[in-house]
Amino acid sequence: MKKYLFAILAVVCVASGCNQKSADASETTTSDSLSVTDTAVVDDRGYKVRVGDDAPLFTTVDALSGDTVRLADLRGKVVMLQFTASWCGVCRKEMPQIESRIWQRHKNDTTFALLGIDRDEPAEKVARFVEQTGVTYPLVLDPDADIFGLYADKQAGVTRNVIVGRDGRIVMMTRLYEEEEFDHMVAVIDSLLVASPVTE
Repeated sequence: MKKYLFAILAVVCVASGCNQKSADASETTTSDSLSVTDTAVVDDRGYKVRVGDDAPLFTTVDALSGDTVRLADLRGKVVMLQFTASWCGVCRKEMPQIESRIWQRHKNDTTFALLGIDRDEPAEKVARFVEQTGVTYPLVLDPDADIFGLYADKQAGVTRNVIVGRDGRIVMMTRLYEEEEFDHMVAVIDSLLVASPVTE
């Protein structure tokens, strides 16, 4: 029986790659957080994180400018993380709504930040994606879906959004694009932005 269980675990580990980075993994995207582990329980929507958790930190680059982007630098702001990809039809439906209903309303608010996190695509492809969708909010790179993997099972899909409060904790998470949930997310962002800043 023990041999049988060991064999199953070995197959699962090999099939999943044991979530180990290869030695030649991109240096432009790194995890700055140890708050989410490979043993995290995945919920029915594919999330590893929960509302109330500290948002896992990461460092990456802006797909268009090449500037370094660190989630830690956005502490004290309300942050929307939108996980997306050019091949995702639902993402293409949602992104114009994010652009018009969230970004255009709050882009000049210094207490708000929005990052589209493009899953495992090169900068050239992301640039075409930006042009095709007409969005003006920043899209950052996520080689090997390493950032995505901090928040959700890498086998889970996009689109999904994570709203992070000024204190760095997750306030809301969405999956796919449903108008009612999207409306609620817009209301949550609005309410967070009118709330008093967190004092340490």
